[in-house]
Amino acid sequence: MIEQIKRLEKIALQLEPSSEQRALLIDEVLKYSEDFLNRIYDIPAFIPTDDKGKAILDSPITENGTDIDSLIKLIQHNIDRPGLNPASGGHLGYIPGGGIYFSALGDYLAAVMNRYAGIYFAGPGAVRMEHMLLDWMAEIVGYPKNAGGNLTSGGSIANLVGIVAARDERALKAKDFEKSVIYLTNQVHHSVDKAIRIAGLKECIIRFVPLDKRYRMEADSLEQTIVNDKKQGLNPFLIIASAGTTDTGAVDPMESIGQIADKYNLWFHVDGAYGAFFVLCNEGKKILKGMEKSDSLVMDPHKGLFLPYGSGAVLVRDRQKLFDAFWYQANYMQDALKGTEELSPADISPELTKHFRGLRLWLPLKLCGVAPFRAGLEEKLLLARYFYEEIQKINGFEVGPYPDLSVVTYRYIPKNGNADEFNEKLVKAVQNDGRVFISSTMLDGKFTLRLAVLSFRTHLATIDLLLKILKEKVNLLNN
Repeated sequence: MIEQIKRLEKIALQLEPSSEQRALLIDEVLKYSEDFLNRIYDIPAFIPTDDKGKAILDSPITENGTDIDSLIKLIQHNIDRPGLNPASGGHLGYIPGGGIYFSALGDYLAAVMNRYAGIYFAGPGAVRMEHMLLDWMAEIVGYPKNAGGNLTSGGSIANLVGIVAARDERALKAKDFEKSVIYLTNQVHHSVDKAIRIAGLKECIIRFVPLDKRYRMEADSLEQTIVNDKKQGLNPFLIIASAGTTDTGAVDPMESIGQIADKYNLWFHVDGAYGAFFVLCNEGKKILKGMEKSDSLVMDPHKGLFLPYGSGAVLVRDRQKLFDAFWYQANYMQDALKGTEELSPADISPELTKHFRGLRLWLPLKLCGVAPFRAGLEEKLLLARYFYEEIQKINGFEVGPYPDLSVVTYRYIPKNGNADEFNEKLVKAVQNDGRVFISSTMLDGKFTLRLAVLSFRTHLATIDLLLKILKEKVNLLNN
């Protein structure tokens, strides 16, 4: 057995590269990443390809390893070349993600040190860092000091956490679901619908509250619906509002909704995955007024703070509600339960093992301070308003509502032919051009184009380029 152990040890030690090997590996990786960053403003935002990275499948996982040069070439050709380039400032579709360089350094350190941030006993410093970041988020949105939260993989898990906390705070049982009512709009993100189903609440009554002309929840209709439901002996318990919808960027009237929730004793959940961090700038703070009245709030650093994907967050006004919903006890964890000074993230979320996400947020905030983030967010608001004004100067374009945040909806109305078909051709023409990437949606049954400004690399020159491209493609399609 000893000989076998030694033989296996020799093979397993390949997982521990020497300092010379590490230097070679990191040199090649940095060379590739530096080349990517040095060319980032010239790399297309979208590259349509026939192969769609299929050649990655021609290099299967095998018993023996491969040299780093070959692997980087595989990544370059099959991962970084085809499709959407989310790191590009020309990414103006969907809701752009971030990817600031400082976060990559934080992720590198987190991966090398491999600190376990799920349990306070195992990683007290890591847990304190994450709690400090969540306390800062709670402070900027106006939550009380007894608020709590969790750094998640994104808005989907964050919405699930908030909805489960609401369910358990109201002590709902299966027998209660058929008479319990959830209020939202048809503009709410689809992850909310998914979270409702995962939380076991799909048998609840779902009320879709009417929208105003700017695609925001009508507060008066919400209140009247709640009153009617109470008269029918139903159990209104949850309102879900949006602080920036994906389709239009609309912000529901949270001040009024918060008052209604308080008046009728409903849990008020806000999906601010896209828009909540705009609270950092003065204009955004005005638009988001009332968000602080919510009982739970989702806000994604990989959107509003420009971090890499996999950086979400959920806050709950009363951290005890999170603990009551997610706390667990296991015999093998008995050492971790003694003498703890802080709540463990695992006690207030569905996750036990998770990436040390705090370092990718803490390091950029400490290196740069908040000021550049605040300026970047205000810049995006103004860029959206600039586009809204400028696109109307091009004959044939019509716009949707004035943007609440940094999403603008618009479409071209041709003199002849079907407008929906023309706009579908237009969005494909822009995407195939590749210099910028825009997306589309359906609003009121009409094929509609969207501008979403949130990449930290999107600046005035990018918006001017989009306006130029739209003119070019409209002229080509009209001829």
